[in-house]
Amino acid sequence: FFSHEFQVAPETKAVMKWLRSIPFVLSASLHGGELVVTYPYDYSRHPMEEKMFSPTPDEKMFKILAKAYADAHPVISDRSEMRCGGNFVKRGGIINGAEWYSFTGGMADFNYLHTNCFEITVEVGCEKFPLEEELFTIWHENRDALLNYMEMVHRGIKGIVSDKFGNPIKNARISVRGIQHDVTTGN
Repeated sequence: FFSHEFQVAPETKAVMKWLRSIPFVLSASLHGGELVVTYPYDYSRHPMEEKMFSPTPDEKMFKILAKAYADAHPVISDRSEMRCGGNFVKRGGIINGAEWYSFTGGMADFNYLHTNCFEITVEVGCEKFPLEEELFTIWHENRDALLNYMEMVHRGIKGIVSDKFGNPIKNARISVRGIQHDVTTGN
């Protein structure tokens, strides 16, 4: 991800620096064009394969996060297959990003691989470029789901790592048995 093959825009470099400097733990990227919640990896482990399931070591947690959003969204949680996003109903309104379509250089994959931040991608509606008068409805459809998702910040690993004198330890590595993905403490 973000190898020498890519020209990285100054704005992208600034966001990457920002993400590494502040210990974010949860984020969401909002897109238009479908009605589904995706989670990493967005890039297939096998670059020649399209629509190939590509889970992270934290697959279970990402599914919990994505479901927290999808279940609180009134349309995504609607069981009708005849609606926008209906082809994801049998999956609960969520899908592994690479299983839907694989692309390289995505922010969710970068966050997972290079920071402590878990990011999902929310496709907020089937219109890629909604009209201004549709934005109010889209906001109301997503408001409670966003709040529900933000509350998920209390799931997973949290606490203070300190030395024997009670002083916090910066950049301490936290490992969880059975999950091949460590996180580090913040400031």
